[in-house]
Amino acid sequence: MDEQQLKAMLKETFDTVSGGYDGKGLRFFQASAEHMAFLLGLQGNENVLDVACGTGHAALAIVKSLPTGWVTAVDFSSGMLDQARRKAASLDVRNVEFMEQDMQNLNFPDGLFDVAVCAFGIFFVEDMESQLSRIASTVKPGGKIMVSNFQENYFHPLKDMLYERLEAYGVQLPPQTWKRISSEKGCIQLFEYAGLTNITVTQKNVGYHLDSAEQWWDVVWNAGFRRMVSQLSTKDQEQFKREHLDEVETLRTRDGIWLDVGVLFTCGKTN
Repeated sequence: MDEQQLKAMLKETFDTVSGGYDGKGLRFFQASAEHMAFLLGLQGNENVLDVACGTGHAALAIVKSLPTGWVTAVDFSSGMLDQARRKAASLDVRNVEFMEQDMQNLNFPDGLFDVAVCAFGIFFVEDMESQLSRIASTVKPGGKIMVSNFQENYFHPLKDMLYERLEAYGVQLPPQTWKRISSEKGCIQLFEYAGLTNITVTQKNVGYHLDSAEQWWDVVWNAGFRRMVSQLSTKDQEQFKREHLDEVETLRTRDGIWLDVGVLFTCGKTN
């Protein structure tokens, strides 16, 4: 599969899952966005770029800290952007704009923004170094860049169980590009390559207990795992789901089923 085919597949996937992306099972997106906004420590008047904004979690969390600032949020999925605009309208947020734009073809002048963020998006590009450099070029000298991504053992052991069963069904897993930045060392190397300075990496677990195994399936079906499960026939999907949720149910405690969500927040400054 070449780069354009992969991009088309990702766009179709995100358009498809956009309606369920803000479900209760995936509330780690909101929690991590709030923490990103906290870590940025904004003054309140900044011009911020949110790259690969999805349904607007980071943009809408950050804009709370910008009484006189502005957020420009871009994504290549029209479905995700529709959800983001609905949320902004429901909250009567007016200092944010959601634009359909591919992060690999950012159409902004150099040095336009004070801050740029990319929440759970940089690892969808194979050449993360060049992508981060392009994002950094849109930020003024001395401005901040922040990226969030998963730690290596995120969703453990649920994700491991999912992958093992997928492989048993003959599903080929995609390249695990995200693992290159799943550690503090990997994140620092990425930011150093992009020429950023004053690099810090903050770790935070934003995990929680799921109410049921079905809620874990909401995570599977409405996130990046869906395209792997969709390789199965309809009949096999039904059987796979039943078998997988049965094994996930064995992890239940009186508090529910723990969803471990370790996140790394990497921040640097432009020169």
